[in-house]
Amino acid sequence: MKRLFVLLGAIVVALAAEAQGPCSIQVLGHRGGRYEIEENTLAGFKSACENGVRAFETDVRISKDGELVVMHDASLKRIAGVDIKVEESTRKELKKVTTKQGNSVLMVDELVDYFRDRGDIAYVEWEMKTRKYDESVLEEYCKKLYPMVMKNKPAGSLYVFSSFDERVIRQMKSLYPEVEGMLIASEPLSESLVARAEALGVKRIACKIDKTSRHDLKNAHEKGFIINLWPGGSLEDFMLALSLGADIACTDCPVEVLHFIEKNLPWVTPTKSLK
Repeated sequence: MKRLFVLLGAIVVALAAEAQGPCSIQVLGHRGGRYEIEENTLAGFKSACENGVRAFETDVRISKDGELVVMHDASLKRIAGVDIKVEESTRKELKKVTTKQGNSVLMVDELVDYFRDRGDIAYVEWEMKTRKYDESVLEEYCKKLYPMVMKNKPAGSLYVFSSFDERVIRQMKSLYPEVEGMLIASEPLSESLVARAEALGVKRIACKIDKTSRHDLKNAHEKGFIINLWPGGSLEDFMLALSLGADIACTDCPVEVLHFIEKNLPWVTPTKSLK
């Protein structure tokens, strides 16, 4: 049934393509592509790159000693089997831990160096995991993250700083007015969500694919917004994002999606200029 749905979706998009011509969408590896690699690990990002992925989403926390850590969860329990809290540990303590697949905990400076040395990374979303941080921490966090990342950004890449936490977006915009920010929301696209993003001074929104309509997406585009639809756990999710006209499809299986496009959707370009 799942594959049948994918094929039907491909037919629908094919018919649309005949009428509208070629289209493009950015295929974004969520945490590197967590269904295909061990998420947010250097080995995982390397594997994804070697298989053609050039756009990534990742997560950034801050340790007890002010080091930036690539980690989605506040605890290492799910990833490493030990209930060590990122924010309560030092870099040295975190680097002693290995994940369930034998990888070390990844630090932001290490990932930044890897992307810089490749030079062919098109797009990275640095999700700022700060919703439980006190206001006093946000300025330190932003002053560490933005310079570290931007100083080493490859010339042709676009780096975006995203968050559910509107406080940190405002803080980042205050410190660095030129920052490319993105508001993330656990809800479908709507006029009210667009208004919230406008109030923050950002033109990028990451929102839930379920219940997002072509009408709302078209309206957002007319206002100059770039839309990232998530979550993407399957080819069906990617096909839905594509058919809705999303600019970015955030997916946990980017390599599978890229192979599917290459084989079945020759009119689709899996990269898109988002500047």
